[in-house]
Amino acid sequence: MTASAAQTSSRKRAGNGAARIDADEIGLDALVGHAGYAVRRFQIWIFQDFIRTLGEVDIRPTQYSVLTVIGANPGLSQMAVANRLGIERARLVHLLDSLEQRRLVKRIKSKTDRRAHALHLTAQGETALAKFKRLAAEHERNVEAKIGRENRQRLLQILADFT
Repeated sequence: MTASAAQTSSRKRAGNGAARIDADEIGLDALVGHAGYAVRRFQIWIFQDFIRTLGEVDIRPTQYSVLTVIGANPGLSQMAVANRLGIERARLVHLLDSLEQRRLVKRIKSKTDRRAHALHLTAQGETALAKFKRLAAEHERNVEAKIGRENRQRLLQILADFT
């Protein structure tokens, strides 16, 4: 079978006459050389693996980040967490509402600023975060299996300026 015959046989016609091509056969042209495109595709893989690995505990990457920062820095304000993680304040409020409903986080009114709340993990939140961290470590092992230990370490070094 010739290359063009194989290509034609792998393409099927949709009802509107357009050729349907397997995703891997679609050329990316200049995107191949764009770091942003490659990082975004890797981010998609990372998030899918994270969600799959932590699926049993129903925690998303941003929720995990917020819980981890609060656990490491009890008493931070919502504004400080939002700024440190680069999360819009309105989105963080919604996220904290959901974590509060799950009894993982509590907000305590600031004694010095009536508009601010100090964020703390609940006892249940501390226990849950320990489990989340164990599962997140499994996820990091999956990343290492995908790209290799040295590449993972090098990637972390490259990205360190953005954290």
